[in-house]
Amino acid sequence: MTKILIKKEAIELRSQGYSYKYIAQKLRVSKSTLSSWLSCVSYVPNEETMQRIEQAREKSGKAKNRQKVESITKAQEMAKKDIGRLTRRDLFMLGVGLYIGEGSKTMNLVRIINANPKVISFAIRWFKEICGLNNEHFSIRIHLYPDNNVEDCLRFWSRSSGLPRKQFQKTQIDLRTNKKISKRGKLPYGTAHITIKSRGRKEFGVFLARKIHFWMEEVVK
Repeated sequence: MTKILIKKEAIELRSQGYSYKYIAQKLRVSKSTLSSWLSCVSYVPNEETMQRIEQAREKSGKAKNRQKVESITKAQEMAKKDIGRLTRRDLFMLGVGLYIGEGSKTMNLVRIINANPKVISFAIRWFKEICGLNNEHFSIRIHLYPDNNVEDCLRFWSRSSGLPRKQFQKTQIDLRTNKKISKRGKLPYGTAHITIKSRGRKEFGVFLARKIHFWMEEVVK
């Protein structure tokens, strides 16, 4: 087939809605040549081309999803191996780090605030195992938004924290009217504020707040 005939067929195929890739494979012509020949040819993908595009997207999407799953699984396995078994020292330092980020910075109050139930559960564990507290020393207040179901949220936090409802303070509802619509639903269970009560034990009152403060100072030096 002469070059003129090949070009003519390429123009015909392009006008019928075929892609450069399809035409290049069919006529054994490079895409750069087709680009030169067909730049002025009107192009609207035909049904066959659209199906090819959709199949390619689906195949690519599946491949990317498979790669993502494999990457997540590998990262999880490596993380477990890297962390290993936590020692008491590990637990102590993790808790101090958590308090640096999420704890009260005053020296007369011990409090941690977070929306992640796993973080709150870890904080409670840290207070118990490192600071020597019992369940009775915890007070919890839930901060919610108008789109939260109060009763569902209280049940959720009681179950996830292991704290009985009698230790929950009055729920606080954020009634600000200028809150962005995009923020709605971002915190389905609000945030939990864990506060430590000394219950007559001086070592669990202001002294504990001061001790945690100086733990943080030593860590960040």
